[in-house]
Amino acid sequence: MNFKRMTGALLFVIFCSIAHAQLNIKAAESLLHRIIPNQASHFVIESLSKQQGQDAFQIESRNGKIVLSGNDGVSIASALYYYLNTYCHCQITWNGVNLHLPDPLPSVPVIVKKTSPYQYRYYLNYCTFNYSMSWWTWKRWEKEIDWMALHGINMPLAVTGEEYVWYEVYKEMGFTDKELSSFFCGPAYFAWFWMGNLDGWGGPLPLTWMLSHKDLQLKILHRERELGMQPVLSAFTGHVPAAFKTKYPNAKLKRVSWNVSFTDTYILNPEDPLFAEVGKRYLEKEIQLFGTNHLYSADTFNENEPPSNDSSYLAKISAQVYEGMKQVDPKAVWVMQGWLFYIDPRFWQAKQIKALLNAVPNDRMIILDLFADNKPIWDKTDAFYGKPWIWNMLNNFGGRTTMFGHLEDVATEPAKALNNPASHNMKGIGLTMEAIEQNPVMYELMTHNTWTNKPVNLDQWLREYIRNRYGTLDPNAIKAWQVLKNTVYNENMEISDGAESIITGRPTFDSSADWTNTTLNYPANQLLPAWDDFMNAIKTCQNSDGFQYDLVDVTRQVLANYALTLQNKWVTAYKQKNSKDFKEYSNQFIGLINDMDMLLATRKDFLLGPWLSDARKWGTNGYEKALYERNARDLITLWGDANSTLHEYSARQWSGLLSDFYKVRWQKFFAEANASLASGKTMDMPRFDKNISHWEWQWVNEHKVFPVNPTGNSMEVVKLLYKKYRGTIERQEK
Repeated sequence: MNFKRMTGALLFVIFCSIAHAQLNIKAAESLLHRIIPNQASHFVIESLSKQQGQDAFQIESRNGKIVLSGNDGVSIASALYYYLNTYCHCQITWNGVNLHLPDPLPSVPVIVKKTSPYQYRYYLNYCTFNYSMSWWTWKRWEKEIDWMALHGINMPLAVTGEEYVWYEVYKEMGFTDKELSSFFCGPAYFAWFWMGNLDGWGGPLPLTWMLSHKDLQLKILHRERELGMQPVLSAFTGHVPAAFKTKYPNAKLKRVSWNVSFTDTYILNPEDPLFAEVGKRYLEKEIQLFGTNHLYSADTFNENEPPSNDSSYLAKISAQVYEGMKQVDPKAVWVMQGWLFYIDPRFWQAKQIKALLNAVPNDRMIILDLFADNKPIWDKTDAFYGKPWIWNMLNNFGGRTTMFGHLEDVATEPAKALNNPASHNMKGIGLTMEAIEQNPVMYELMTHNTWTNKPVNLDQWLREYIRNRYGTLDPNAIKAWQVLKNTVYNENMEISDGAESIITGRPTFDSSADWTNTTLNYPANQLLPAWDDFMNAIKTCQNSDGFQYDLVDVTRQVLANYALTLQNKWVTAYKQKNSKDFKEYSNQFIGLINDMDMLLATRKDFLLGPWLSDARKWGTNGYEKALYERNARDLITLWGDANSTLHEYSARQWSGLLSDFYKVRWQKFFAEANASLASGKTMDMPRFDKNISHWEWQWVNEHKVFPVNPTGNSMEVVKLLYKKYRGTIERQEK
């Protein structure tokens, strides 16, 4: 009898494995047809077993076909991308695609076999869902999931539609729509709502949004799972509606202030029996709606300090959070960001970190070293005291438009950590940027680590990157990238984030402004040779989409840097009470903004219009369209209301935003400065700041249509600006 049961169980496992493999193959075949529909018939897809427990793929030529084999859909997709990179010299990025495949397709002379030393390849930050993904439809998500699979991602954060789960839970607990209206925030602020930082801002949230995004999440999860990914869902961390204190007057609630610009939120103490009840309700509802892969993201103290640093208290809290997951899902694994240990090192000493982590079994928790590319925590915590952990590249904050990254570090540090005995239980690598669709080189390089356990030879890799991106190894392009490697992408680890341009800062006489740090990680004039080299490469590379993006981006960066030089000139003129020079240099500053706007209008990557148009498309009526547009405008400018302390955090150098927001703001500033020079009175900056913040809030609440398609020719505009600015910048920045 026992033998029969064992045989039946074994057959069931085998049946499930076969069914899973067939699902992955079918999903991979569909991906192949989406990526290269005209060449798909030249490929054969087959299943491959894991190699010594590791994800693996294989590529070979057989009977005139290219055979791609992998143990799941992600591995097969990775095999495809490896073939496209290595043999066809193609590339797929957010900012430039080269899919000009040779005809006939190159054969694979020797069988290629690759295994990944990383069990997990994590993707996304809560913030990415808003700074980049707020208005994505299924069409855009489908494209991103394909990108994820091609680049080896198998562990994506998946929190779209979470607000609907909470709506269902709280309605079943007896909360009314009125009580919840001040709880759910607007669509551009979910990341901070999910993390318990704010309530209600940008709302009230229409039910139509919740329903549509529940459906969107189902599509996202279905596609990710059929490719073999393990999506990370969310778990309860204590954030409850303000109405909770009325409905449950004896509940142990902590009032938390994340930022003075927003109302306080309420966090339910895990020691309160209600915590287990709410957490259980949530997880059950989430699994009922979305299924599960047993991975749950939960960050109990995200940028909020615990009420006590007592280690026994922290251990108890951690144990209760995990127990809440376990009661619903015995296979639950808690995925926790290590960001809190970096952001508040004064509180999180070794004793506190150990207490929080050690209360959960090692095989039931995974830590994300969120900022390992610049501020790693693993080497300061004995590799998280035995917990499995993931080395992540953060790289971008807020979606700010700037060329930045640490190429050499990303090329070498993941493998160094993996092979370092002190890294103990390192299980993966990942991408945790706050926003995407910029600096494509950083993401191509980081994901290249997926299928190797050795440091990447950066110079060799860059040559392949250039060839794949531009379709040729132009000598000028190679020289340009050596300059970029040593300037915008250098290894100055004291600079942890790319500089913003003074143009996007709230007008000031200072060299920086709130959330507008203009400190470059290189001398500005050292970037000029890269501009020269890109200009010299135009003849050979101009038909490449990736080259066109890079040429515009380098030109934009040079001009964005030059704005600080011009600012220094008009500030000096103002201090010297030289009205003539002040007008001349301030006019040049406005002219520079106009020229940048004209440049950026040539690429869809740098347009304001699609961001606002995509937001409005989600609205089912005039009210909703206006609400979503206001959310979209607010996030990238003020972030909050007229008194927001976070204004400019998400500064974007976008055509339309430069001309309609930043330029107008500077014009108002220069008008008052000119008036103060004429009157001989010092400009009243506090009064100006107050007035301009109200103007900004008016702009946030406006409706205006901006172009959704590029205008002008990138090559011609760049040539015009090069001729106008190149010599002047070199003379003035010496």
